[in-house]
Amino acid sequence: MQTLSIGALAKNAGVAIDTIRYYEREGLLAEPPRRASGYRAYPGTAVARLRFIRRAKTLGFSLADISELLAFSRRRDVAAVKRAAQTRLDDVELRIAELRRVRNGLRKLIDDCPGHGDAKACPILTALGGPAAGDGA
Repeated sequence: MQTLSIGALAKNAGVAIDTIRYYEREGLLAEPPRRASGYRAYPGTAVARLRFIRRAKTLGFSLADISELLAFSRRRDVAAVKRAAQTRLDDVELRIAELRRVRNGLRKLIDDCPGHGDAKACPILTALGGPAAGDGA
């Protein structure tokens, strides 16, 4: 079986060396055996695992979630993987709804603000707590 140095693994997986060490400490990546020279000898399969972790992070999974996904994968529990993905999607949908509410509130405040005049009449400052929020007091 082909083995890789930590530098080669990092390059092939598109991550930093420190990221590999961190994932080892977190238990997401097994610490590999060492060569006689003392250098780590990572199996070629570590590239796929790191790419999996990176892609899962891109989808917003936490490291704890990723650890669960890897466990489900080892057990070939596709139903559990689907449930985890659905839970993640539900969370994303809630966050999107909240961000839309924030966006709409900000748009209304911006539209209502003339951009000049007395700070006491500024709808943005009023919404954020009154003129004291903007006068340094």
